[in-house]
Amino acid sequence: MVARIPEPAPLIGSFIRLDPMVPDDYPALFEAIGHPEVFAGGYGGGPAGLPADLDGFARFAASYFAQDTNQSFTIRLIGGDADGTIVGTSTLGDFDEASEHAHIGWTAYDPRVWGTAVNAEAKLLLLGLAFDSGFGRVKIQADERNERSRAAIAKIGATFEGLIRRDKRRADGTWRTTALFSVIVEEWPTVRAGLQQRMARFDPPVELRPTRA
Repeated sequence: MVARIPEPAPLIGSFIRLDPMVPDDYPALFEAIGHPEVFAGGYGGGPAGLPADLDGFARFAASYFAQDTNQSFTIRLIGGDADGTIVGTSTLGDFDEASEHAHIGWTAYDPRVWGTAVNAEAKLLLLGLAFDSGFGRVKIQADERNERSRAAIAKIGATFEGLIRRDKRRADGTWRTTALFSVIVEEWPTVRAGLQQRMARFDPPVELRPTRA
């Protein structure tokens, strides 16, 4: 199967739906992820990258998600009292059709859904989209310092490939070492089964945890 960049379209699961991101999503997305605890581990370049207000976030989003070359999604809950609530974002991008490589990244969630089925289903939908589109290797990476993200990536069944030293400049000017993981198409049936088993432990819908202090 020849790898092809998929056409932007909603991805619908049992707990969440991923919709192609549009600027109208920015206010609710800022409300969901515009918090110090989200940026603390390296997201958006780290703590110094946290926008101060919605205008700053809109400028950040227009650049960070690079929707002209990548496919960025806004993640919404399905069902329950919070139906339709925006709780995060993730992106499938860095497409290399000749090498059959893609990248899932730029991922952040409202802390009120940390530890729920949201991340497992988002990865299930995005990995499925990549492999169904003929890609054979999907990388997932995080700042070496971001222990939460590294643990979450390992938990989905991705293989740790090593550290890329002095890889990207953080928002504070320091250089990030990147922890690199991947899932290849031969591993996908096992990874998919593991994600499905994790999701089976939860009953829909996802309930938002108490409001952050």
